[in-house]
Amino acid sequence: MDQPEAFQEIADNLTFLDDWEERYRYIIELGQSLLPLAEAEKTNANKVHGCVSQVWLASDRGERAGEPVLNYRGESDAMIVQGLVAVLLALYSGRTAAEIAATDAIEIFDKLGLREHLTAQRANGLVAMVNRIRGEAKALS
Repeated sequence: MDQPEAFQEIADNLTFLDDWEERYRYIIELGQSLLPLAEAEKTNANKVHGCVSQVWLASDRGERAGEPVLNYRGESDAMIVQGLVAVLLALYSGRTAAEIAATDAIEIFDKLGLREHLTAQRANGLVAMVNRIRGEAKALS
C-alpha cells in the first residue's frame, strides 16, 4: 500500500540525514510545525493513555467514496513526542479507516530505524498512539 506523499517526504528526508542528532532535530522541527489543539480538545477522551508525556489526539470524520475517512490533529508537551505525533499524522491523517487499520506504523518506524533510537518510555508511548489511531479506524471499518 502506498504511503501518503507527506509521510513519504518525511521518510525520504530521514533517510538522507546520516546523524541521529540531525534526525532528532528534524523530528522536533516537524512537531513545531503542528498547530496547537484548542484547549477544549485537551480532554480525557482525546488523551492517549500509556504515554509518559501528555499527548492528545483529536479526529474528524469525513467520507470519501462511501468510506469513512479520518483526519487527525495532535499535540504533546514533549518536543520529541510532538515530532512523533507529526510523523504519525502525516502517515495516517486523511486516509480511509480501512487504510489506517491496515497500516502498521510500528513496522514502518522500525524499517526507518526510528524506534531503536527512542527511549523505552517513548517507544511505549509511540505504540500507545498507534494503537489508539488504528483502534479507532478498525472500529469504523
